[in-house]
Amino acid sequence: MKGTATSGFMANGASDAVTGKGGSGRPAVRRIGNRAEKVTLFTRQLSTLLRAGVPLTRALETLRKQERQKAFRQVIDDLVDQVRGGNKLSDGLARYPLIFDGLYVNMVRAGESGSILEDVLLRVATFLEKARALKRKVRAALVYPAVVIVVASVIVGFLVSYVIPQFETIFTSMLRGQRLPALTEGVLALSDFVRDRWWVLGGGLVVIALGWNFARRTEAGGRLIDRVSLSLPIVGDLVRKISIARFARTFGTLIASGVPILEALRIARDVSGNRVVENALTRVHDRVRDGDPVARPLEQTNVFPVMVSSMIEVGEETGQLPAMLDRIADDYEEDVDTAVAGLTSALEPVLIVLLAVVVGTIVIALFLPIIAIIQNLQ
Repeated sequence: MKGTATSGFMANGASDAVTGKGGSGRPAVRRIGNRAEKVTLFTRQLSTLLRAGVPLTRALETLRKQERQKAFRQVIDDLVDQVRGGNKLSDGLARYPLIFDGLYVNMVRAGESGSILEDVLLRVATFLEKARALKRKVRAALVYPAVVIVVASVIVGFLVSYVIPQFETIFTSMLRGQRLPALTEGVLALSDFVRDRWWVLGGGLVVIALGWNFARRTEAGGRLIDRVSLSLPIVGDLVRKISIARFARTFGTLIASGVPILEALRIARDVSGNRVVENALTRVHDRVRDGDPVARPLEQTNVFPVMVSSMIEVGEETGQLPAMLDRIADDYEEDVDTAVAGLTSALEPVLIVLLAVVVGTIVIALFLPIIAIIQNLQ
């Protein structure tokens, strides 16, 4: 993703490096836990206080007093100092780009310019909550396949490294040089390879993981991976819907908050999560800068469905672009829910059958020689 700051907005890691106030007056590196949750709660509470008529400085002081986490309390304390010193809240937020990213700062700045800061903060909080909900749903859908894969790997690893060698000893002692079935020889060879050269397998997995991570970080490699992900059956459609939902929700929220359209397009592009979509939105940005409306170049990218560009065109013609973008985001987030549920339902039997085939193959390979042993005993 192009913008590290904007990509950080969508994350919900256990802890993230953030900038805090140092002794020299410049931000110092600190860590803050549950960043996305903290920022969402802070934004909604600040909006509530401002809508109740509480002055900004006093509202920030109230939030600082009730904040239990030391690092985030220091951040709020610095925001209080900035506002008391005559600076805007957006200027104070901009000092912490790994907590309050470009999207957040630009929306707050637009709210300050239009004297609707409390309304913009409420809109930001709602945006954050919906973004987190979408991410949680996608992550939850991956839990079951991940658990099945881990359990299957443990079972197969136990069979290959411990059970199969025991049978190999029995076969060697009782068959007395008699040739084993081809399937059994293959399974035994695989077991020997895993036991004797496990480091090759482990090293290969590490190399693949590092190579994948390196490719994702490069522009050409990341673009290739994202293009392939969009072309995959079932998964590609889900990835596209997630990117469109992110773009529509972000773009609509920014426009409704008074952020200039070119800046809104730039920020929405950076949070789309897919380089193919980012490149398409870059072309849209350039065309809009030259005087075109958003809908026409968006349709010509061949990345966004016709329905999206048509709804945006209607929104531009009627002056209801933010509302139309929110409707697009709602529709696609609902589609993502349906697609995730369908994908999970489809993966369950596939993974179970795959596990049964692997374990069944090993069992058959081990029992074929046993038949020969029984025949020899008879």
